[in-house]
Amino acid sequence: MALFKLVFIGDQQIFADIMAALFAMSKSAFEISIGLTGILALWLGIMRIGEKSGFIQLLTQSLTPLFSRLMPEVPKGHPALGAMVMNISANALGLDNAATPLGIKAMQELQTLNPHPETASNAQILFLVLNTSGVTLFPVTIFTYRAQLGAANPTDVFIPILIATYMSTLAGLLAVAFVQKINLLDKVILAYLGGFTLLIGGILAYFSSLPQQQMLEQSASISNFILFSLIITFILGAINKEINAYDAFIEGAKEGFQTAITLIPYLVAMLAAIGVFRASGALDLLADLARATVHYFLLDDRFVDVLPTALIKPFSGSGARAMMIDTMKTLGADSFAGRLSSIVQGSTETTFYVLAIYFGAVGIKRIRHAPACGIIADLAGIVASIFVTYWFFG
Repeated sequence: MALFKLVFIGDQQIFADIMAALFAMSKSAFEISIGLTGILALWLGIMRIGEKSGFIQLLTQSLTPLFSRLMPEVPKGHPALGAMVMNISANALGLDNAATPLGIKAMQELQTLNPHPETASNAQILFLVLNTSGVTLFPVTIFTYRAQLGAANPTDVFIPILIATYMSTLAGLLAVAFVQKINLLDKVILAYLGGFTLLIGGILAYFSSLPQQQMLEQSASISNFILFSLIITFILGAINKEINAYDAFIEGAKEGFQTAITLIPYLVAMLAAIGVFRASGALDLLADLARATVHYFLLDDRFVDVLPTALIKPFSGSGARAMMIDTMKTLGADSFAGRLSSIVQGSTETTFYVLAIYFGAVGIKRIRHAPACGIIADLAGIVASIFVTYWFFG
């Protein structure tokens, strides 16, 4: 792409832009790793208190029947189950800073069961896909950006986001189940899926009945209250069992520091590749081709304005966030594209970033069907976002 722009368009700056992106993204990868150090140390320390006080084991017992069928290679009561439950819960509450270290902890625990340490196991792939496509019940950050950029009702995308992210999760689960031959018609799995559907439906019904400002305030307050309550519960459990919570915290925090150092080379590789992809103009070319295809079939092309956000989302969360903000600034927060970009941003996680972080933390090099299933979940989230935006705001 860069050679084409140089030879046929005469863009003398293209390779300078690519090299600048390489250096900038390498620096960004290091800064992300350093920024994660404190968060990893904090949450892995708290997780260690939860493990020793016995609460994580209690928390996982309710989901053990489901995970034992989805991940038969993970023994009942294994520490990986607790970390996975905590990670999925943090993602659902929109608490990204808490979810990342918990996800890394889960991947490390799953690695202890992996007979081939450099190759991703079935359980690790399923967990990663569920993580990247996980339902976000309280997308408070997106509400905040919409409010700052002048949306009349910043939370009007709440129900569409829930629908889109649920479709993404379902598609990711179906993709992995197909490859790994998981029987989703099992009565236990069907019961859990039905229960989760009812739970999401109840949350939708409650929050959709609230006024805009009250909805924003309650979703943020409930998320943070639940998380801090867990921390206090872990500490009280440690006191009750006469466990030294401070020593347990330090033990887990040391592990968090080492994990952050391990991530640096993997993040540099992934983010540098993303930087070149963007700087070369390949991303813009894909968007232009999509617009031309839409025009050829005489379809409504309003969604094409958001394709750059959708295409970069699997690769770079910050890049997609920047594109979402740019779309709302340029076209308006309450425009069709402004709302669609918000819904796309909330529909999935950043697949390749999470893949680099989680697999990099345990030294996995052969990732098998993880990226394909993750992209299927991303695609389902994007398509669902487009349809639900036309449904609600078209």
